[in-house]
This record gives sequence, C-alpha cells and structure tokens, in this order.
Amino acid sequence: MYSEVITAMLQGMEVLCVRVEADLSEGLPVFDMVGYLSSEVREAKERVRMGLKNSGVRLLPKKITVNLKPAFVRKSGTGFDLPVAVALASAMGQINKKLLEEVVIVGEIGLDGAVLPILGVLPIASKMRELNYHILIIPEENRIEAQLIPDLQVIGVRTLGEVMEYLNHGRLPEQSNRLKVEKIVHSGQNDYRCEKDFSDIHGQTLLKRACEVAVSGRHNMLIVGPPGAGKTMLASRIPSIMPPMNQEEILSVTKIYSVCGLLEKEKLKTERPFRAPHHSISLKGMVGGGIQLHPGEISLAHQGVLFLDELPEFQKQTLDNLRQPMEDKQITITRASGSFSYPANFMLVGAMNPCKCGYYPDFTRCRCTESSIRNYLNKISRPLVDRVDISVLAQEVNYADMMESKKEENSACIRKRVLEIHQLQWLRYQDESYQFNSQIPPKQFEQYCVLTTESQNYLKMIFEKDRMSVRAYHKLIRVGRTIADMEHHETIKLEDLLEAYCYREAEHTFWNCL
Repeated sequence: MYSEVITAMLQGMEVLCVRVEADLSEGLPVFDMVGYLSSEVREAKERVRMGLKNSGVRLLPKKITVNLKPAFVRKSGTGFDLPVAVALASAMGQINKKLLEEVVIVGEIGLDGAVLPILGVLPIASKMRELNYHILIIPEENRIEAQLIPDLQVIGVRTLGEVMEYLNHGRLPEQSNRLKVEKIVHSGQNDYRCEKDFSDIHGQTLLKRACEVAVSGRHNMLIVGPPGAGKTMLASRIPSIMPPMNQEEILSVTKIYSVCGLLEKEKLKTERPFRAPHHSISLKGMVGGGIQLHPGEISLAHQGVLFLDELPEFQKQTLDNLRQPMEDKQITITRASGSFSYPANFMLVGAMNPCKCGYYPDFTRCRCTESSIRNYLNKISRPLVDRVDISVLAQEVNYADMMESKKEENSACIRKRVLEIHQLQWLRYQDESYQFNSQIPPKQFEQYCVLTTESQNYLKMIFEKDRMSVRAYHKLIRVGRTIADMEHHETIKLEDLLEAYCYREAEHTFWNCL
C-alpha cells in the first residue's frame, strides 16, 4: 500500500517542493522515516502516531516506511507532520487519493490531532501558486495570511479529522468569523501617514537637506554630533519621507516577516520597515543565521531603514559584516547543509558621538585624551566609512532655533519631491538591473553621470588632495548625480559636486585626521 502527498519547506527565503511517500508492507511492525531529516522531523513519527490514534485512525501492525524526497536536501521544521499523517492515512485506505495530486499540505499536529500553525506560510503559498497548485491545506491560524496570495484556494483546518473530511467528501471545515483580507495595493501619496514628522524638528537645515538627498538616491548616511543634537530624532523620521512601497516590495517584505513569525494576522507590511537594534546585538542577530536559520535585522530592514544608534558601541565584527550586504543587497549564509540567501536591500543610517564624552572637538567641554578619541573613532573601520555615501555633522541646536515660531516643512512636502526623483530614476534605469543612483556601476558612469569640464577638474583636484579611495570617488559621483536630479540638471555641474563633497564633512573632520 503506497501513497504520496505534496508539501513544501523553506530554504532561507526560497521554497522547495517536497514529496512525502508512505509505504505499508508485510514484515515486523516498525515505523521508519528517511530522507536526510533533522531531529524535529524525525520526532514527527511520534506526533503522527498519537495524532492519528486520537483522530480515530490506528496504524496497522505493518512495516511502515516514510520517505521525504528529494533525499539529498536536509529537511527541517515541523510543517511535515500533517502531510506525513495524511500520507499514512491514505496508504491505509482511510483517505481518497484522488485529490492528493492537486493539493499541497503543510502543518504541525499535536498529540490530540489538532493542527498547529507554522512559520513562513506566505512564501510557501506564493511559490505553490507559481507552480500552478491551486489548493493549499494549512492550519486555520495561518489561513488569513495565505489568503493574501490571489487565485489560490486556501483550506484552513483545525484538526486532522477536518482534513480527512475534506479529502474524502469535499466538505469544507467551518471558518467562522471570516475576516476580510486586505488586497495588495500600491499605497497612494494622499493616504500615507506617519506619526513622526519632519515638521517636529527645528533648525538643522543642512541635516534635513542631507536626509532628503540620501532618501532621493537611496544613499547610506552617517550623522556625527554631540549628545542632544537631534540625531536619533532625525533618523526616526526618515521613513516618513520615503515613498510608499509598490506591490512587489510589499510582498517581499511581508514574506520576510512571515518567515520570522512577526507578521500580524491578515496584515501586509505596507509601511517601510524601520529597524533600530540595540548595540548589544549579536552577529547572528544582525545578519541572520543561528542553529535554526532565520533572517537578521538587515533582512527585517529590507526596503526600509536600518538605524544604528551609538555606532561605535556595536561590536566591530558585527559592523564589518555589514559591508558585503551593503554592496550586494542580500546576505548569503553558508552551512554544511547548503547556502541560504536573504534579501537585505536596506538604507543604512548611523548616528554617533565624535568621542566617548561626545563633545570633541569642543575642548572647552571635551575631556577625552587624544588616544581615547582615536581609539573611539577607530571602532568604525575605514572600509565601512567608505561605503557610507553621506557623512554629516549635527550641530547643537541653539535657543533661538528652538524657540523660533516659523512653521517647518512637513514630511509630506519633502516626500512629494523625493517621489518625483524616484520616478525619474525608475524611468532612467528601466532597462537596468538597478533602480537608484546609489547603485550605478562605475562602467556606466559615462552614460548616466556626465560631468562638465569644471566638475571633472574639481573632482581630479580633490581626489589627489584627499587621497580618496576609488570607492569614495565613486560614491561622490553618485551623490552628485542625485543632487543634479534634484536641481533638474542633465549633467553633474560644479555646484552639484561641491554640495556632494560637503556631505563628506564628518569623514574629513574625523577619520581623515587619524
């Protein structure tokens, strides 16, 4: 007696289709599971045995073999419980095999036969729809999440008995209090709201302009300044000037949160993420990994902002491991069982004091020694500083600016200008593999970053004077391209480069003096 059930598993953010084979034959009564299984999958046989018994199905005293293929891929997770139970029940003649070729089944079961929720249902549902499977049987608690994928019939079940009723008689389980599932839509300009607004910030005109430039070209940014200058306040408002996510971005971000178990029921992640991990975070917490592989903070910040406050307080190894994801826009974690990739297309915003006490170079208040200042700044490696496009100084806000009654520009006005620049870039790079100025490869500078003669001469002069690295040189041109777009210049003019050079002030003030 043989039966086969289709299921799926996650490999990083990728979904692999798995087939569960169950065979009952004559021989000593034994229950074997094979197919390169992790410990939680091997333990499934006890959960399945008791779940079937408490659902009215007793295993026959035969030699039972369950195989999960392909056998060369390591199977992990508890989502194999339900397909294994269904395959066994079908092999014993308890379930009609007609529907099994058309449905995909995932879920964990308890000893009482209850079907329990699992993580990562959304990417599984999306992949199964791509593979032209139209019926998905999953735990009831995951049903609303899976219904976010259109053109897919989702059957939410609470018990193993409900699965058998549907497969044998086509009887759908009761789904009381069915809630309306939101559609994946592009949020419009007018219905985009954020609690934190740029109008709350008084003064800091240069910093606001730098933030607008950074968001317009999706450039990484570092803010250096004394305590209380408004660095954190400014960074927390950056998502309010970022354009709404489109359908593809919404779905990609929502899948990551589904895999992490952070997705609220029936809610898509329509707002751009803003992740601000504490400086005590571990390397695996930042980039992902662990015994049970999971995305890190850089993936949770995908299509949004990763804000690192008190940057030098982070472990140096943790910061240096951000360098590759900042360039590649994804993180690849390699284990003995294979390589797993997670998206990491984030905008990095860092904030830090210039020294331990925070007041360097104001020696009327700074009490740090020259060596302690050097050691503090050296916690940020030069290769990481080179990957930051914009590094600006935050000046202390004076009393007059704080008490000034003039109305500050709000986030909606800034966001409108940013959206125009994004649309210009999307149109310009529609035939390329990238979307923003910060991603232009050097070999295409001649095509997209045309410099005037004055700009070329100035660029040559500062490159030799500052002994710039090639990466910093390229970053300067990309920021100049963004500023030129904001000023509606076809070519990068001298004034565009001068402003771009000013946005490396913190690097010139601190790291170039070490």
